[in-house]
Amino acid sequence: MSDMITADLVDLDLSADTKEAAARALAERMVALGRVTDLDGFLADVAAREAQMPTGLDGGIGIPHCRSEHVTEPTLAFGRSAAGIDFGAADGPADLIFLIAAPAGADDAHLTILSSLARQLMNSEFTDALRAVSDAPAAAALIRGDEPDAPAPAGSEDPVASAGAASPAAATDTADAGDTAEAADTAGAGDEERPFRIVAVTSCPTGIAHTYMAAESLENAGREAGVELTVEPQGSAGFTRLDPQVIAAADAVIFAHDVPVREKERFAGKPTVDVGVKAGINRAAELITEVREKAARGEVTSGSAPATPVERGGEAGEGYGTKLRKWLMSGVSYMVPFVAAGGLLIALGFAIGGYKVDKAPSVMDHFLWTQADSWAALLFQIGGVAFGFLVPVLAGYIAYGMADRPGIVPGFVGGMIAFNINAGFLGGLAAGLIAGGVVMAIQKVNVPAALRGIMPVVVIPLISSAIVGFLMFVVIGKPIAEAQKGMTDWLNGLSGSNAILLGALLGLMMCFDLGGPVNKVAYTFATAGIAVASPSDSAMKIMAAVMAAGMVPPLAMALATTVRGKLFTPTERENGKAAWVLGASFISEGAIPFAAADPLRVIPASMAGGAVTGALSMAFGATLRAPHGGIFVVPLIGNPFLYLVAIAAGVCVTTALVVVLKGMRKPAPGAAPASGEGGEVRATETKQPVAA
Repeated sequence: MSDMITADLVDLDLSADTKEAAARALAERMVALGRVTDLDGFLADVAAREAQMPTGLDGGIGIPHCRSEHVTEPTLAFGRSAAGIDFGAADGPADLIFLIAAPAGADDAHLTILSSLARQLMNSEFTDALRAVSDAPAAAALIRGDEPDAPAPAGSEDPVASAGAASPAAATDTADAGDTAEAADTAGAGDEERPFRIVAVTSCPTGIAHTYMAAESLENAGREAGVELTVEPQGSAGFTRLDPQVIAAADAVIFAHDVPVREKERFAGKPTVDVGVKAGINRAAELITEVREKAARGEVTSGSAPATPVERGGEAGEGYGTKLRKWLMSGVSYMVPFVAAGGLLIALGFAIGGYKVDKAPSVMDHFLWTQADSWAALLFQIGGVAFGFLVPVLAGYIAYGMADRPGIVPGFVGGMIAFNINAGFLGGLAAGLIAGGVVMAIQKVNVPAALRGIMPVVVIPLISSAIVGFLMFVVIGKPIAEAQKGMTDWLNGLSGSNAILLGALLGLMMCFDLGGPVNKVAYTFATAGIAVASPSDSAMKIMAAVMAAGMVPPLAMALATTVRGKLFTPTERENGKAAWVLGASFISEGAIPFAAADPLRVIPASMAGGAVTGALSMAFGATLRAPHGGIFVVPLIGNPFLYLVAIAAGVCVTTALVVVLKGMRKPAPGAAPASGEGGEVRATETKQPVAA
């Protein structure tokens, strides 16, 4: 720990009034010591982590932290604020701020030390000592757990001496020893007059701080409640699996996590409380009470632990709207590879064999090795098979996002029914949501222990598939098919100004979040139109407009870093080189590093260029049969020259706006010159990430 924090990394009079300013002030100390190579790049990573979940904790603590390629070695900086800084904690501002910087490939030993510090933050004696210490060397020594470099405040108890016995490193050893002893006692204890037993798993996106703080909080609450509570922290440095005998002997399970619990099936069939990691820190006693009440009522799930793939990756208490969006995105993310593969194969079939290739006989009946038409028909028919999976895959993985693996069978069944009755993508969406809901309802039914083993393999697939099939065939399938037909007819009737406005709207959506949910909605809307053997002319125009607009942001960022490199950091200029290829390949995510560092300038500029490109593409009547490929499928585009003109126009608009907006920003007083900029002063305004 001695090399992680020194007196130079301590600010006992932190004057920042926002969490962004606090992170910058502490990060500048890291830069001065050579621990961080790119201030803005590192702060963008800190902001991205903060966007996943606020890092404020009850008790006046803020722990902004991240892994970053701009960090040379694990580093900890500490600041103390007299006024307090809002880090999103429920009980108010934080006066103790720890900025934790871990390299992208930090070794296990250093991460273990950082995790032990996180545990120490749950110790009130430790935090009280930090509030009382009067100079930076003493504060650094207190955090390291060694003797101070300078005397403690006169007339007061030595906080370093009182906290030194519980140094971070010692805390880890003690906790590990306690866990081992507790596991041994659990394994050897009899069933008579034994305490209630709980096993818990904690994890967070970074796996450095919240994971271990939740573990410490749960262990402390368990001791106070008189229960045997054993925790498995699943952190960045890996994790040590709980003894299977300890899990088997447990009466209940607590999951406090914001990323998927690894090997979750080990805990199946027990009363379970599943919450976000912050709840494990702030409400540990309540969680223990809640899981004990569940056990007393016999609330045991029929299959695996209750959290779904979507829920175990999200925040506790997420609203239904947020979950619905994630369920739908789960289906779309699995569907996109089928769209890309099938669409490109179909497009290549048309390119080689002409527009009559869809009338070719089956290659099973007629295939000549020396004829290009036969190869074209082969590519077209393989692509058609891949496209045939789109609706079932969409429905199946929406249900999977809702109900885990038991939802896949009814989801695929419902999706295939939607495909067969021409209910299209609307039918697939409905089938997936219905299948997931039916499975979730079945899983809430308490069944005898003898039947639990066959529930996910036999009972749930049988009952859920029958229910979903009945609803799709008899109840809602026909109305959805009519709605799908109406939407298709409306698209086919678009022309003139209506088509241009639609192109502009789709361009705005494609560039709003650069591969995020809104982007995917526009993309799915476009691919739905061409996911048939003979797509309409309007559907192909929409696909062309969507792909053109999606290419604009990364190409514009690449051009901007070329023509006005001084407005960008060295890291951004390097990202700009890669953005040329990503943009040309229709990978909108290539602009995310720029948007994450400066969203207020990059996002609006990208949307403006995307709208121009989408509108021009529709106005020029460009068409596209392939759902992906960028400039590599230009031979498959109708009106290719005007199509490229539309892209170039949008790129120029976005580039010009980005250059103007970045050039207008005012440098903050005393801001340091950007590396390699010849003394140019960079702005220090807040940077927030964009959802990707």
